[in-house]
Parts: sequence; structure tokens; C-alpha cells
Amino acid sequence: MRIIAGTARGTKLQTPEGDITRPTLERVKENFFNAIHFELEDAKVLDLFAGSGQLGLEALSRGARECVFADNRAECVEVITKNAQKTKLYDKCNILKLEYSEYLAGLKKRGDFSGFDVVFLDPPYKDNLRIIKEAVKRLLKHSLIKNNGIIVCESEKPVELDTESARFVTGMRVYRYGRVLITVLKILGEETNDG
Repeated sequence: MRIIAGTARGTKLQTPEGDITRPTLERVKENFFNAIHFELEDAKVLDLFAGSGQLGLEALSRGARECVFADNRAECVEVITKNAQKTKLYDKCNILKLEYSEYLAGLKKRGDFSGFDVVFLDPPYKDNLRIIKEAVKRLLKHSLIKNNGIIVCESEKPVELDTESARFVTGMRVYRYGRVLITVLKILGEETNDG
């Protein structure tokens, strides 16, 4: 596994030992990053189920301004830190050991958070769709993603949004790579916080 493009191109990345993560295949990553590359320049990024950190680091390598990496497993946080240092992107990283719901709830309470431009959601496949649906709902309901931002979801089955979330989404692009589905949600270009 390596960084495909940008300032850290070719850097090999570590992955946590065992089967606690499911790294995105390189050809899948290359294709969907090519599809979203215009969204990355100077972007504030969230890699919410970060694993090895490869998605957030790829975004930073391609021009994103900063990235928050959140994962609830200590071994993943350790690997993300090593990978961030190896790619020389560490100064643009905020690496946190937190459950996704805990992290999003903390942002909601702050009240001064301006939102992310790009969010990656790649939770473990066990209960994957339920977690994606819940994370998207929280991001949109509490205006944790900027107007015209995107949410990139990785799953094996189609992502379905509830009615409340769907009203904030202006576009949905779905890319299939074998068993893997990448869903890119484009967020409305207007205020989404209705209290």
C-alpha cells in the first residue's frame, strides 16, 4: 500500500497487523481520487474510520490543507502517526483515538466548528451501512460538513439515506469496483443547520 500521487507519491504505508482494518485497494483508491481531485485543493478533510490513514494522507499529498484522523483503536492511531511522519505530512494531521460518534458529538458541542470540505467514511464491513447512514445523518444535521462539500463512502452494498439526510444532498455518484462501491455525496450549497 502506497501514496499514489502528489508530494508523498510512492511512499509505502504500514497497515495495522491482523484483520482489524480492510485497506482500500490501490486501484479503487486511484480511481475515486481521480474523480474527486478538484475537491481536494486546500480542503479540510476528515478520515473518520481512519485505519492506516491512507485516505486522509492521500488527500493531503494531493493538496488538502489539513486532515483529522479518528479511529477508536490504539494500534491504528500508532500506525497513522508513523505513516504521517513517513510521508512528511504530520504537521497537517490531527490524529485522535476516538469512537466516531464521540468525535462528532464533541464537534456539535463546540458550536464554533466551521465544517469539513471532504469526509471519508470507510467503517468496518460489519454493520457498515448502518454506521455510514448514522455518520452521514450526524454530519448533515449538525452542519459538520461545509456547503458544497462531499462525503465519500466505501461499502459493499448501495448506501441508502433517510429522508432527513437526503434533503441535504444535491448529487450522488456511485462507482463500482468489483465488490466495492464508492458513493460520493455532494452537499447542498446553502445553510443546512435547522437547529
